[in-house]
Amino acid sequence: MDCLKCMDLEQAFASSLSEYNEARFAAFYRVSTELAAKKNVDMERAKTDLQEHQSACPVTAKVRRLGQVRRDAVQLF
Repeated sequence: MDCLKCMDLEQAFASSLSEYNEARFAAFYRVSTELAAKKNVDMERAKTDLQEHQSACPVTAKVRRLGQVRRDAVQLF
């Protein structure tokens, strides 16, 4: 039920997270932490972009409201 922009931003975040983890665990990380730091910044930027969009996205807001209604209904029983 995500909008296309949500899906694109989620994919960008997942990709940058993967690249960051690869850079962090690479053998040359011990020599050059600069690459891992840049990948970390890229990953954090993608995460922030996703969170900002989701806070304003009408599709995501609808999903959150539906989830809250379901949680409230479960608590009644």
